[in-house]
Amino acid sequence: MKQEILAIRHVHFEDLDCLELVLGERGNLVRYLDVGRGRIDVPNPLDPSLLVVLGGPIGAYDDANYPHLAPLLSMLEKRMAASLPTIGICLGSQLIARARVRAYIRRTLSELGWKPLELTEAGRASALRHLEADDAPIPVFHWHGDTFDLPDGATLLASTDICAHQAFTWSEHVLALQNAIPKC
Repeated sequence: MKQEILAIRHVHFEDLDCLELVLGERGNLVRYLDVGRGRIDVPNPLDPSLLVVLGGPIGAYDDANYPHLAPLLSMLEKRMAASLPTIGICLGSQLIARARVRAYIRRTLSELGWKPLELTEAGRASALRHLEADDAPIPVFHWHGDTFDLPDGATLLASTDICAHQAFTWSEHVLALQNAIPKC
């Protein structure tokens, strides 16, 4: 039976990239919901097998300019309350943190470019373990100036020298990644 993956996309060029290939090869149906500056028709957040909220060049607290953020936060809260698989990448991770802790840190120091993550012990035991190859860590692309507090009950998976909270899990069903995935 095909699983439906819903990816929330803020800008057209920030898609699932390699992850879409992996999900498709496993027989999953990937569907995008493109959001922008206007209100959105919110799908039932409990329907998709996996919800992935992607990145974009906006702030997680920019509700005044992006009215789709409030319904998106509501979707995330409902999914997490139902313990359904959810992934946030970049802006998506910041929105997950906002939905959980209602606290957010705006940084003045941007992180831009290719650099490996420093995995925690929990990170080395997670799906991110593949980013720490024996010969050299695999760099991932960073492009953000904002970060988040860790939600209560979250497990930190990765950091960098500039950004202490790069990746975390919350419960067994939420993965939040501040940075993009490695190149295909």
